[in-house]
Amino acid sequence: MSATGLPFDDIRNLLPQMPEAATAMVEEIRRRDGELTKPAGALGRMEEIVEFLAAWQGKSKPTILRPMVAVFAANHGVVAQGVSAFPPEVTRAMLENFAAGGAAINQICATYDIGLKVFELALDYPTPDITQEPAFDEAACAATFAFGMEAIAGGTDLLCLGEMGIGNTTIAAAIYHALYGGAAADWVGRGTGIDDAGLQRKVDAVARAVALNAGQLSDPLEVLRRLGGREIAAIAGAIMAARMERIPVVLDGYVVTAAAAVLHALDPRTIDHCIAGHLSAEGAHARVLERLGKKPLLDLGLRLGEGSGAALAVGVMKAALACHRDMATFDQAKVPGKA
Repeated sequence: MSATGLPFDDIRNLLPQMPEAATAMVEEIRRRDGELTKPAGALGRMEEIVEFLAAWQGKSKPTILRPMVAVFAANHGVVAQGVSAFPPEVTRAMLENFAAGGAAINQICATYDIGLKVFELALDYPTPDITQEPAFDEAACAATFAFGMEAIAGGTDLLCLGEMGIGNTTIAAAIYHALYGGAAADWVGRGTGIDDAGLQRKVDAVARAVALNAGQLSDPLEVLRRLGGREIAAIAGAIMAARMERIPVVLDGYVVTAAAAVLHALDPRTIDHCIAGHLSAEGAHARVLERLGKKPLLDLGLRLGEGSGAALAVGVMKAALACHRDMATFDQAKVPGKA
């Protein structure tokens, strides 16, 4: 516990303890890369992926043996403002679909041999409507963050983060509006497919939620407390725990990136071990990733959530690692090098 006993101070106290990238491992990767049967740089970002894995796993021979998708699910009182095309009951129905193996994320994980864990966060007790009151008190927000930290227990060498929650693109948009300013409409998209009237209600809800907390949003953790959902707080905790354990992270789309944005605003170094799996079709995801300095691996027009884009990126990452590990060197293949 912190000296003050304030829950958020326990989170802040983790920042000086964060391990840094293992740059010596990157040099080892580059040395081997220069010996492989290809022109230098010919595999483009696939070469960068291997360096990224080596740096954050702290190994000259990085692995993707136990990748895991962690999906956090929550409900949100702001749905009462008519901001979603679907009712909150869909969140639980989709969790049942995950359990039955019927969702898109199940098929992607099976294809790429990725583990899947789904964490239900009190679906029957949505966080309050953020247009009316803060989502959490400090202790509850910090406890949800801590739950996310514990969720990665059990061992993984690559963590993919996803979410499920009707109304959570509204929550994410409110976080971005609070962190980055501008107009509410700059950060709001159509989510699950709302019509024009629903889009306007969503913009209004985001604007009112941020206005309600005017003067209280200079601290990123207060942004999370006042505007966040349980899944976003838990994802932020999972990102931090992965950093402490040297586990590289693949971020999914618009909502997951909101958790990363809170941490980045707290300290930009907190998401150095994260890679953007894809560019979502939702709202302002591209602008957010640019602010975070994250270039997405894939751009497939996805807006599903569930960790689907992050899981698809694992396929590319596995291929990058296999090329680095299993390609022949010039000497092994008896291929002449540069003249």
